[in-house]
Amino acid sequence: MEETDTLYIIFSDKSPVETRDLDENTLIDLDANGQMCTMTIEQAKDRVDIPNVEHTTIKS
Repeated sequence: MEETDTLYIIFSDKSPVETRDLDENTLIDLDANGQMCTMTIEQAKDRVDIPNVEHTTIKS
């Protein structure tokens, strides 16, 4: 199984109606008003400069 390093950020509890690619490793979800409700960042530890990041492993 291939492992991923994904950061998923929830900005609001509204349901997304559209997903946009910002680049090959970044997706944003927009609600019905065009406001960002979530963001997904792949390869996060290589792209986000945060000294201490806690993570949770999700088994599939």
